[in-house]
Amino acid sequence: MDLMRVTSLTPDERHVDVMVDDRHRLRIAAYGPRLFRAWIVTDGASLVENTWSIAPEARGGERAEVPFEGTPRTAPGGREPVGVTVEEAEGGWVVATDEARVVVRSEPLRLEWQVRDDDAWVTVLADRPTGAYRVGAKSGKVSHFHAHLDGDRCWGLGEKAGSLERTGRSYEFRALDALGYDAVKTDPLYKHWPFLMTRTDAGAVVGVFWDNMAHSHVNVARERDNYHQPFRSFVAESGDIDYWVMIEDHPQKVTQAFVDLIGGTAYPPTWSLGYSGSTMHYTDAPNAAEQVVGFIEECEAHGIPVDLFQLSSGYTMIGDKRYVFNWNRDKFPDPAAVGRAYADAGVHLAANIKPALLHDHPRYDEVREAFVQVEGAPERSLFWDDWGSHLDFTNPATIEWWGSNVREQLLEQGIESTWNDNNEFEVWSERAVCHGFGREMPMLAIRPLHTLLMVQTSATAQREFAPGKRQYLITRSGMPGVQRYAETWSGDNYSSWKTLYFNTLMGLGMSMSGMFHVGHDVGGFAGLKPEPELFVRWVQNGALHPRFTIHSWHDDGTVNEPWMYPEHLPTIRDAMRLRYRLMPYLAHLSWRAHVAHEPMMKPLSYGFPDDERAWDEHTDYLLGDELLVASVVSEGKRQKDVYLPEGGLGWYEFDRGDGTWLAPGRTHTLDAPLDRLPVLVRAGGAVPVGEVYGSQTATEDAVRQLLLFPAPGDATTSGSVHADDGVSDDYRDGGYCRIDWVMVSRGDVVELTLERSGSWTPPWGEIVPVLPEWETRRLEVRRI
Repeated sequence: MDLMRVTSLTPDERHVDVMVDDRHRLRIAAYGPRLFRAWIVTDGASLVENTWSIAPEARGGERAEVPFEGTPRTAPGGREPVGVTVEEAEGGWVVATDEARVVVRSEPLRLEWQVRDDDAWVTVLADRPTGAYRVGAKSGKVSHFHAHLDGDRCWGLGEKAGSLERTGRSYEFRALDALGYDAVKTDPLYKHWPFLMTRTDAGAVVGVFWDNMAHSHVNVARERDNYHQPFRSFVAESGDIDYWVMIEDHPQKVTQAFVDLIGGTAYPPTWSLGYSGSTMHYTDAPNAAEQVVGFIEECEAHGIPVDLFQLSSGYTMIGDKRYVFNWNRDKFPDPAAVGRAYADAGVHLAANIKPALLHDHPRYDEVREAFVQVEGAPERSLFWDDWGSHLDFTNPATIEWWGSNVREQLLEQGIESTWNDNNEFEVWSERAVCHGFGREMPMLAIRPLHTLLMVQTSATAQREFAPGKRQYLITRSGMPGVQRYAETWSGDNYSSWKTLYFNTLMGLGMSMSGMFHVGHDVGGFAGLKPEPELFVRWVQNGALHPRFTIHSWHDDGTVNEPWMYPEHLPTIRDAMRLRYRLMPYLAHLSWRAHVAHEPMMKPLSYGFPDDERAWDEHTDYLLGDELLVASVVSEGKRQKDVYLPEGGLGWYEFDRGDGTWLAPGRTHTLDAPLDRLPVLVRAGGAVPVGEVYGSQTATEDAVRQLLLFPAPGDATTSGSVHADDGVSDDYRDGGYCRIDWVMVSRGDVVELTLERSGSWTPPWGEIVPVLPEWETRRLEVRRI
């Protein structure tokens, strides 16, 4: 049924309640000058009464704690609405803050979102005038329709295949184990992320997040219907129409507002930014422990820096099947010895864990009551090698059992981190129910919630085992909120040039949507061994992503390893060493992601929103504010055409010593032989770098430089560098070193002012400013 007539409107100091057709309640509230929520409940009942995505405000590095039980939708995240005014006007009712307002109209019910432009109000988002809200009387399906206005362009939706811009396409959220997916066509993929960003023709940027965990579809003006103007829509199989609207003038501000809403971003230890090795081949082998330990030796022999190894699920095998939390003692006679070998080398371990037990798991009966249930018995569904049952993470008994096993089977064996994998929870029975923390809920309404709670349970176990330490977790699936605990990747990709190209766009889509610690399986997980050129270009590309992992399970039995092509090892090594040289910069970006909700990698439009060409599709991207990564992602290319957006002071090539200045607002052709990764640095920028070590924890970090790239002519620029011990929570209490810098270029001098704050004393002492070889102006440094 369509929601039609406003029958009453009741304002109070916290929200406005609108009754529609005498049975539906629409609640409108503002949580900031430009942050609104609209929530519709039918017949006074909400299928899922709590929210797990919305979190307390988390700026400044505070941990956003959301209880396992979630928080009531009546007080989402414990957030307090701000005051609004309500008046009859514009042929309806106007609910307003000082900066934005919602116009409520009747017959049919529809809302318009407006912002003030001088003395006028401008519509930036509007419901479809010919019907905006629909509730299935029998099916329980809910639908929300927006008008798609001329000039609207859309992005977001998290991990999606194909182009970065979503306009003109439709997408499904029904998390699947999408092994070997087509990076252009496959949909759905692994994650549930119904967040859409729209840039209007007037330049406003609007984010919409539908807080609904059911199987759903988002149509981004792909559908056409003669009875309606062009429209966008969100349709979910069940649950509420409960959505948040954030209105800004800059795309990055929308991402920041959304990430603040869902609880911020984890701040993992610095070593997690290093190279992570992984392959199923090692742990599937009969001599798995020997191969896993041998990986460290191979890295050392080939001069490859490494910080982490991801232990694939072969360590749990009995016969040819995998059993979570079961150590195969033939392959790993002494798991703790493997942990000690890695600790001695300064390299860390993360172990693969899966949220289902096969029906013949030795401990199946032990947790029979902790599974998702169908008519009083554990649900049964396909899982990897056989039939199995999924654990119910809305059951406190499951949380206790899982946490204790993470501690006993992994953490106590010297494995510091969890790799939460195969956690799409593919349970399809309509009769499947969950404990719901004492209030039974249908499984199909909350599938992604189990992923979130699985990761939260693992994170809690890690935090309790090592209090005061920063946790590192990995998850394949997820919903908004999972970024509070873990980083992610684009799943089991396929080895091809097409995947390399479109995975880069996929990573940008995830970053725009609030997943900042992202990367891809370099070289491709599925398919055949990548050819040499493809592997080299993939390593170069991956080496400057927030997450850098080489992983594989190829059909031909080959393994992606840095040394797989000896003739190209020097080029591979150079790309990886560049990452390690930039580790202080990456650590600073991780800090900014944590405290300011800034994406680590981002599209050109985030740095230059006023340049229309920056909004076009580019595989080149900004790494923070200082660097532009222009890796080659197409076969046979030995030059790269790079568009440098209008704005700023221009660019230099990061690795070139001739000081050639590259003008903004133009396309430049850069040399890109196979052994070169084109990277640009902004004129007027400064990049912190360090020495390259075998790992981040094996050697004391004794050197820190600040590479300066003064702008030509007279200019003043500024920035900051954050550093801390890389492993602890001491930064919360001032245990960091922050350096604010101001660089003034004028005449024949470059003046640099460095102001230091924080109580942490770094092992490298003072940061050392360094001018490029081509710079002829003298450097004057003043430290405060």
